[in-house]
Amino acid sequence: MTNKITFHTNRLYNIISDSYAPQTTKSLMPEWFKDAPKFEIDPNTQEPYLNTEGGPVRTFRSCPGLLDIFISGYVYVTPCNITFKKNTDGTTFAKTEAGYEDFIGVRQPMKSFPTPIGCDDYHFHWYPNWAPSVPDGYSVMYIHPINRFDLPFITTSAIIDNDKMDTPGLMPFFLKKDFEGTIPAGTPYMQLIPYRREDWKMEKKFYSKDEIEKRHNQQAKKFRTKDGGAYKLNVRSLKKYE
Repeated sequence: MTNKITFHTNRLYNIISDSYAPQTTKSLMPEWFKDAPKFEIDPNTQEPYLNTEGGPVRTFRSCPGLLDIFISGYVYVTPCNITFKKNTDGTTFAKTEAGYEDFIGVRQPMKSFPTPIGCDDYHFHWYPNWAPSVPDGYSVMYIHPINRFDLPFITTSAIIDNDKMDTPGLMPFFLKKDFEGTIPAGTPYMQLIPYRREDWKMEKKFYSKDEIEKRHNQQAKKFRTKDGGAYKLNVRSLKKYE
């Protein structure tokens, strides 16, 4: 079964270019991830290091779990260039291209809300130019683009029951300290992952030392193979977001 997410336009300027419409997360996978080597290379031999099973040591680029987070859901991207500069009092102001002024705004510090480490207390909000709707029983998780620590800002997170409303809300974000420069149009600023609402109940299980060792050995035998890739071949379920 394939579910459907619909993005509703909230600005007339959205028709100018489809390049700045919501996109699949996989279509904007960062270059540093795509270009990373899949194996750890010995600089002396230029050959891969070998693991305890005799196979090549894999890097983060070969991790299916990391790949899956880079292809999950959808992203909002900035519809214009946004330039940040410092005022004489040390605060920062944002300047957009003409016609996009309502896309970004200034917010006063939120009392008791912790400022992310390395960011300014003085912060801003996005006013998204799109809003999603999803099937009954589904919600949407709004988060900073996952693992995109290279971006000069941090978007706060939220969950919205978008099966019941499809209007956008303000999303606060914090700018990294001392950042001055231009965030170009097309920069991902928010990742959206739809999911089905279900009730969950937590359970904890405790094991003896022998049981823990047995479980460890069973997992090692199953997943620590010479060539790696056991998780991808035997466990991973393909995620599709189009």
